[in-house]
Amino acid sequence: MMRARVCLAALAAFATSACISLDPELPKADPQAASAFPVPGNAQEGNPPINGVAFGTIDADVGSDVRWQDFYTDPALRQLIATALANNRDLRVAVLNVERARGLYQIQRADRVPTITADASAQRAAGYQQDIEVYGVTAGLSAFELDLFGRVRSLTTSALQQYFAQAEARAGAQLSLVAEVANAYLTLAADQELLTIARNTLASQEETYGIFERQHQAGYISGLDLAQARTEIEVARADVANFADAVERDRNALTLLVGTPIDPALLPEDFSAQVTAVAPLPIGMPSEVLLRRPDVRAAEFQLKATNANIGAARAAFFPRITLTGNAGTVSGDLSDLFSGGTRAWSFIPQISVPIFEGGRLTANLDVAKTDRDIALAQYERSIQASFKEVADALGRTAWLAKQRSAREDLLVAATRADELALARYKAGLDNYVTRLISHRTFYLAQQSLVIVRLAEQSNRVTLYRVLGGGWNP
Repeated sequence: MMRARVCLAALAAFATSACISLDPELPKADPQAASAFPVPGNAQEGNPPINGVAFGTIDADVGSDVRWQDFYTDPALRQLIATALANNRDLRVAVLNVERARGLYQIQRADRVPTITADASAQRAAGYQQDIEVYGVTAGLSAFELDLFGRVRSLTTSALQQYFAQAEARAGAQLSLVAEVANAYLTLAADQELLTIARNTLASQEETYGIFERQHQAGYISGLDLAQARTEIEVARADVANFADAVERDRNALTLLVGTPIDPALLPEDFSAQVTAVAPLPIGMPSEVLLRRPDVRAAEFQLKATNANIGAARAAFFPRITLTGNAGTVSGDLSDLFSGGTRAWSFIPQISVPIFEGGRLTANLDVAKTDRDIALAQYERSIQASFKEVADALGRTAWLAKQRSAREDLLVAATRADELALARYKAGLDNYVTRLISHRTFYLAQQSLVIVRLAEQSNRVTLYRVLGGGWNP
């Protein structure tokens, strides 16, 4: 009978827990960002700002993630990314942080249900005239708080939102890692291409110098022409050393990101024309798509966590009621422990009312409110920063395409000019200075085209990352 009473008391306590919540209404963000991205060529004028952005209300039709396996078309790059996701230590730390946050949430959630324990004890004491022996077996709950004002519930909600924030931080770390591996791969490919250009130029200059040296010995050209040809060799040799060093450092950087030694067969030998497949951005895509970015969502969950802490700080002003009770058997003889008449129980409710805290509770509430305001400002700031990053990447898309087209035309013109200058020099119509200038222009045009192609590809990778994982029209 006594056990039934204790169980009923525990059930009643559990049923009456978390009757109300003192969490304030979640404030709405006002990031003051335009409603659509300024897509080059079709930017809309007079876009109104986003006021009162709701949390988690993004329409599924606005945009959805593009798998990185579909975005990156280079098979070697896809394999390197997959290896990095399995071995990168920074990402591993992010995953473990999620596991830790989940554990903390489970610990906090356990406070919302009674903790029932079973205890067995034996006590023997020597008295003046006789020895005293007491044996007991009890089961019950200890200091279970009736969450009448939602303090424990608010703390549990805060821990849950912290867990969600860590999960989004892990997703953001993965998205950044994919972009970092892609950029490292592209940089290595570009430097490898520049190294090849420098080596080809060095070989061409050495061949030309050999011809000039024989012509100088025969008296056909001056020593000045020979010296100028020698300077071109040294410039090319210096560039070869410089780009060879860059390639080695690029390989080391890529190895660090991947987290394991890389099969040389996966490293690029040149800078291919296309390593990404980018779908066109829909005209007038709303900027609310940014609310699905991992870093923005992490800031949102952090805001919700700090808002729940306000509820817990408010509940601290109200009385706290805890229950302790147990039931079992107690006997002075171990053999009679479970005999009739040995049953025992206890039920100890306790109420604690704050009377004088020296301003601690008020200060704690003020701190919780300030933390919430800080989290709100950080959330708005994350949206603004996201919009700026996307706008920058979109703006560069058009300009980089124009630069690449211009560099391609420049290379065609420089190639033709170099051929004509060489022919005129061999025909004795121009001196070697004209030939020297044309060849340097051709060499720099090759390098500049590789550099602008690298910038264009890297910008596509950036656009994929800042949009939170691409887009699907």
